[in-house]
Amino acid sequence: MTECNQNQLKEQCGCSYSSCSRRGKCCECLQYHLAKNELPGCAFARISTEAERTYDRSFTHFARLINK
Repeated sequence: MTECNQNQLKEQCGCSYSSCSRRGKCCECLQYHLAKNELPGCAFARISTEAERTYDRSFTHFARLINK
């Protein structure tokens, strides 16, 4: 298994919430958001920076965005 390079992941992270303790720790971030029935910010950042910056991480919001 490849070791996780958190410094590199932190630099590439699409989430604008820069003070998040899970930034660059994708496994922790994904686990946190899925437990809250949400998607992580990186999923929204792939669509647009504006979509990510709403901080609405819901599946419903994501579906609305990709169905436009």
